[in-house]
Amino acid sequence: MKNFNFNISLSVLNHLGRNLYRNFITVIGEAISNSWDADASTVWIEIDRENRFMSIVDDGVGMNENDFQDKFLKIGYSKRKNNIIKSRKGRPFIGRKGIGKLALLSCAKKIHIATKTISTEPVGGVIDNSELDKAIIDDLNSQDYQLQPISAQIVDKLFELKSGTAICFEDITDDIINTIDYIKKAIALYFKFSLLDGDFKIYVNKEQIGVNQLNDLAQHTQFIWTINCFTEPFLEKEVTGINPKEVINVTSFLPIKGYIATVEKPANIKIRGTNEKVTLDLFVNGRLREKDLLRHIPTARIVESYTFGQIYADGLDKGTGKDIFTSSREGIISNDPEFQKVILEVENIFRNIIDQWDDLRRKYGEPGDPDNKSISPRARKAEELFNQTINEMELPKHSKVKKAQDDNTVEHWVRELAIEAQFNIPSYTECFISENLLRKYIVYTQLPLSEEALKEANRLKAREHESKEAANISYSVRQSDDNIFYLDMNYLANLIDKVPNSSSKIAGLSRSATIYKPLRDSVGHTSLLTDNAKAQLTLEYNNIQARLVRLLTSLQETKTEK
Repeated sequence: MKNFNFNISLSVLNHLGRNLYRNFITVIGEAISNSWDADASTVWIEIDRENRFMSIVDDGVGMNENDFQDKFLKIGYSKRKNNIIKSRKGRPFIGRKGIGKLALLSCAKKIHIATKTISTEPVGGVIDNSELDKAIIDDLNSQDYQLQPISAQIVDKLFELKSGTAICFEDITDDIINTIDYIKKAIALYFKFSLLDGDFKIYVNKEQIGVNQLNDLAQHTQFIWTINCFTEPFLEKEVTGINPKEVINVTSFLPIKGYIATVEKPANIKIRGTNEKVTLDLFVNGRLREKDLLRHIPTARIVESYTFGQIYADGLDKGTGKDIFTSSREGIISNDPEFQKVILEVENIFRNIIDQWDDLRRKYGEPGDPDNKSISPRARKAEELFNQTINEMELPKHSKVKKAQDDNTVEHWVRELAIEAQFNIPSYTECFISENLLRKYIVYTQLPLSEEALKEANRLKAREHESKEAANISYSVRQSDDNIFYLDMNYLANLIDKVPNSSSKIAGLSRSATIYKPLRDSVGHTSLLTDNAKAQLTLEYNNIQARLVRLLTSLQETKTEK
């Protein structure tokens, strides 16, 4: 009986390679990962945007002729055969499926590859995507397609290296519109191999990539929650200039680590000059494996738009066994139980952060989370108004008056006043609304002022005139000099709705006004109310409001009958 075998069409390369990878950074990441797995100490990336050319060169172990044919060009070859999960240097292998190299086909018309070991001469070849397209149309199998010979120009890139690999991209596609600055930032953000091996270095156009590329992000980082006492260079002030207002450690029962941080403004997490933003990402063995974890745990809370960070869960790649990473290497299979455990733990951590963030923002005089119910909406708005006013005052950052326990006395005072403002400003608003609604009613109904009311208004006008003369003020301080704007709540209430006698059970405005006056006077003189006084004022405000509604309803009904 005849033996049969698989015959792989080159069209598979389209599905596994050129059409699988979403962005240019992913492609660069695949090349960097290969360099890591090859025990390289240095990766040099050179990008010439004008000529649409890029080269990626490393000083790894390289490949001989057999390795290049049987390993690199063998689609699906895995480094992890025979339970080998680490390189000779002890690095955990990033590569697993053996198809990541196909990403290299997705961003240029021609890909040049040259490689050598310490004991062999350079070998390699050129993949021409236009020829590959023709081979795919002709439905050729992989054995029928031959790489073009390697050029001396590419071999020269290995000239000074004992061993290594050079990959050059000729006529790069439109994704190269990414700026060099963005590429540097993306590499600094997403390829953290240096955290595992300090000897692993990446250069872009001769500049070493490090967390200093993220200085602008660090400078706008406001609060940080570290997980299991995690630290890294990005979180060190002497490296990036980061100086958060608060750093809080969170303990997790899972073997994860990392940090979750928030910035001053949502715009701060956008990478300058791009449409990309920094997100909360998952890393495994130093490499980005899942971008934007919060999409798995949407909370619909405003803090999400301020948040970025990195979670490290190396246990998700055990080296052998089940592979939970997608073929594109840009994500994790979402229903994997181990991944779900990590997601659930991150969700628990983040939901605690949500409440803490609101408290911290308000503590430092900035708007928090309006959906947080720890304080009433009115109190929150009052606090925000106070903070905005204080910010516009440009108070000195440091007071000349020092206290042993607090050198920044003015700032301490402001924080105390913020709490008091949250408490008192809504009461002032209640007073403002109560009195001016009554004035509106009197004007609308054309109620005449009593003789007593006119006398009081004239008395107050005369006192105001004397005060203005003493202050040498010649202009009007009130928008209206009408008598009604000189009368307080007692006079206004008695004009509209005077209770016949003090024993009456009718809830007239004058009764509320009697209780209201001492409370109103306290607010008007900027004194801090007691809890009881504040509650009473709110009660009378509601009574006044309700009584006024009834009066207006009755008035409207009378007009309708006529």
